[in-house]
Amino acid sequence: MTIEIKTNVIQPRRQTYGNVARRLGADKPASRYDESMFDLQATGVFHYRPTWAPEYELFDARRTAIVLADWHVLRDPRQYYYGTYTIARSRMMEAAEKSFSFAEKRQALTGIDADWTGKIHSYLLPLRHYEWGANMNNSQITDIGFGSAITEAAMFATMDRLGIAQLISRVGLILDGGTGTSLLAAKDAWMASPAWQPLRHAVEDMLVMPDWFELFVAQNLVFDGFIYPLVYRQFDQAGMAHGGAALSPLTEFMADWFEEISRWVDGVITAAGKESEANRDLLSGWTKAWTARAVEAVTPLAESVLGDGAAEAVAEIASQLGQRVRRLGLQA
Repeated sequence: MTIEIKTNVIQPRRQTYGNVARRLGADKPASRYDESMFDLQATGVFHYRPTWAPEYELFDARRTAIVLADWHVLRDPRQYYYGTYTIARSRMMEAAEKSFSFAEKRQALTGIDADWTGKIHSYLLPLRHYEWGANMNNSQITDIGFGSAITEAAMFATMDRLGIAQLISRVGLILDGGTGTSLLAAKDAWMASPAWQPLRHAVEDMLVMPDWFELFVAQNLVFDGFIYPLVYRQFDQAGMAHGGAALSPLTEFMADWFEEISRWVDGVITAAGKESEANRDLLSGWTKAWTARAVEAVTPLAESVLGDGAAEAVAEIASQLGQRVRRLGLQA
């Protein structure tokens, strides 16, 4: 007996939704990202203006000085929509959970020198409050930003920052045996320690920044461009001589996340800068101003950890950020 299996190809009557087809062409299949991102921004006639900012519509492109003909150019090169985002973060968290489980079972952090453990308390744990500020800042971008391409990705970044704050908190709970005393001390350091006040001041200034695109530059390009290489590379390397290698797996999520999120940040900045010389001038000016502020903010923290090597470390990070900014078409 012979069984012959035949396949029939059924041609779809259309490749994608009408609004996407009008952008990409009727015969071109669209990705799930395209279908989840295009034309979600409300642009119609709104019932009222916000009472807290009556000069604007509820959703208004004029809330930033950046001008774009089509706000969908601010695409996410990672092409994250809800499904792909949650899958990617689930994989990262699986690796992080294994690292935390190992550290707790083997008491891996007890091998760190006592002096360096004190430094970890003072330089890492207060960062949970920096991450909370970054969470609020990206939430603000999501709220008043214009165009679903940028606001979707900003919402994902908002949740990322909350997750990172929780990971830092878990490190603190391992260090103090689950009592929570280290987290209370970290809050006191954030509120009162001289080394943290310039950074706290900058974060609080960002919380009330009116231009959401400048906020994007300040938080996601400049300050993250200093904090993450400083804490998760420079401080991490300095701790190797003090038994601090056990901490590295617990902060690997942050290092991997920063490398990934930088692709999105760079893509947004590049797309906005290509639109016009006026945009490039604005972006360059914001970057220069906030870079100077970031150097001022992180230097006391670097000095408290690296001592005489702080100036060199901060200068190296500033140089690397400058090279990155130039690759994006801006003036460093």
